[in-house]
Amino acid sequence: MSLPLPRIVEGDSASERLRPLGLKLPVLAGNAYFGHHRTVGSSIHISGQLPFKEGELLGQGTVGRDVELETAQELVRHAALNALAAAVQAVGDLDRVRIVQMLVFVASTPDFGQQSNVANAASELLIEVLGENGRHARTAIGVAGLPLNSPVELQMICTAV
Repeated sequence: MSLPLPRIVEGDSASERLRPLGLKLPVLAGNAYFGHHRTVGSSIHISGQLPFKEGELLGQGTVGRDVELETAQELVRHAALNALAAAVQAVGDLDRVRIVQMLVFVASTPDFGQQSNVANAASELLIEVLGENGRHARTAIGVAGLPLNSPVELQMICTAV
């Protein structure tokens, strides 16, 4: 069953749809310990992405205590943008990316309970940019802590179309 897109974004290609959103795919810094993606068969596994922008972590803390829901949603959109950049590294073109599954980790207080609302912001971005290729299976879970005290981390599995 296909549901309407969360928002109509102008543009014939995924890259063109980034512009009206005020977004640009970042260049991801290399890492000596892991790659941003690994291809296995037709699946592309995207490593967990934090909300980095130009080498700076955009936020720290625990959602529900130090970080508001709206801030966590902005941060997870940045993490999703970084994940898209990793997918493009793997397939060469944003229009060839299809999201299969997304896993969102939210460092949150035990009583927060709105992890899915945080993840919705990333899901919305993927669908706005990729259209139907952005729809995905998803899990959103609360955790006690994340690397660098980040409030969110996002991991994806994609395929090339």
